[in-house]
Amino acid sequence: MQNILFVCTGNSCRSVMAEGLFKKIAGGRAGEFAVGSAGVAAVDGFPPTDETVRAMKEEGVDVSGHRTRRLTPERIKAADRILVMEKMHKDWILRIAPDSEKKVFLLTEFSSEGKEGIPDPIRMSDYFYKNTLATIRDCVTNLVKKI
Repeated sequence: MQNILFVCTGNSCRSVMAEGLFKKIAGGRAGEFAVGSAGVAAVDGFPPTDETVRAMKEEGVDVSGHRTRRLTPERIKAADRILVMEKMHKDWILRIAPDSEKKVFLLTEFSSEGKEGIPDPIRMSDYFYKNTLATIRDCVTNLVKKI
């Protein structure tokens, strides 16, 4: 079983979306993966933003039970593949776990649109959240096809 970890800043928006979408899109292949998410600056135990819950509900994915998790060296070590939302997340991981370089990727490396990163939607409009979700959906769809 391949351990997939999605990482953003607070683990309340982007990585939650990516985790939920991966599980949905993987469908019948879901048993091949252990999928989780974490945040480089997350405080453990908080729910996702209301905007994230609403956007994901429209996708048919319930993330209301999610609770934030801080990214730890143990989580980095346990992951087979780590997908980050921004270059700063990759840099942070490589500072504390330099031996993980071959398993850390920008999620947008799987984008059809060639984007550099996925901006944080926190405190932005529902429209921004929906655009963020569309970008993540594109990347995750391509990721599932490639692994």
